Amino acid sequence: MPASARTYGQFCGLARALEIVGERWSLLVVRDLMLGPKRFTDLQRTLPRIPVSILTSRLNELEEAGVVRRRVLSQLDAGVVYELTEYGGELDHIVLDLGLWGARSLTYPKPDDAFTLDTAIISLYATFQEEQAAGVHVNYELHYQNDMVVHALIEDGSLKASAGALPAADLVIEPEGPVMMDLMTGSISATEALSRGKVRIEGEPAHLDLFTKLFHIPPAPDRSGGLAVH
Repeated sequence: MPASARTYGQFCGLARALEIVGERWSLLVVRDLMLGPKRFTDLQRTLPRIPVSILTSRLNELEEAGVVRRRVLSQLDAGVVYELTEYGGELDHIVLDLGLWGARSLTYPKPDDAFTLDTAIISLYATFQEEQAAGVHVNYELHYQNDMVVHALIEDGSLKASAGALPAADLVIEPEGPVMMDLMTGSISATEALSRGKVRIEGEPAHLDLFTKLFHIPPAPDRSGGLAVH
């Protein structure tokens, strides 16, 4: 148990999990390490609002808990990276499921909300619908604000997403504003987004309609009602 972690005093797996990764910023550190090893400065870039002291504490706590390890690079690179251990890597599906659950309550981003390249990639993994991708072979290139570009390769139910352009992509998507969120939630159809100029594409429009099925955020349950009284 990391010395600085709070304890709940309960013999419970969930309580133990929260003691390990429930501190503020901990799961976001795990999220960004899911895409591969990172230097301390890389994590500062992907988590722009985290204080240096807190990032240091979280990495130390996660390392003590066996979730993260540090590795010294070769003399040529001359540096240290942080990466998930095998135990930490088991959090990947948990983080993605939690990310999708939280996305169901997202609205539009505020002007000062950070949206990084890593966040864009993770959002594709979190919203990917494997059952819709069975037998599907299609590749996408997506352009976001600040010249961010990611690509997604779908091969018969599996997804590989990464940074950068993709030569000969089946569809290049250039959304205007927050329309990508609207497409994923189904609040606007691919046809409507195209007709209203909310998105520009290079490729067949049918591939954009397919995209909305492959990457989908289900609606959140109605939260307007109170507790049922019997």
